[in-house]
Amino acid sequence: MTIQLTVRAADHIRDALTRHGSGMGLRLGVRTSGCSGFMYTVDYADAVGDDDTLVEQHGVSVVIDRKSLPFLEGMEVDFVREGLNEHFSFRNPNVTAECGCGESFSVQ
Repeated sequence: MTIQLTVRAADHIRDALTRHGSGMGLRLGVRTSGCSGFMYTVDYADAVGDDDTLVEQHGVSVVIDRKSLPFLEGMEVDFVREGLNEHFSFRNPNVTAECGCGESFSVQ
């Protein structure tokens, strides 16, 4: 199952890679941070390492490191625009709580 990308998210990743001028995809992960325990990390992926999982959907690649994968399993990644703001939206079934500002989350 791994993760699911919406078409909007894939379109945004493709456009961002074109503007960036390099990279083979998006690198998605989690790190310890914030008041709830974890936060998402998003960066450009230049390569797929031995400890990475590669997800390809809608013509784009997402690279997830082995340590982050259990926290992201089953998640849907979307890209939303709300007024003048735009951002990735993560619908993660593993999340049990989120901080008030929405920057960090916890899992069981």
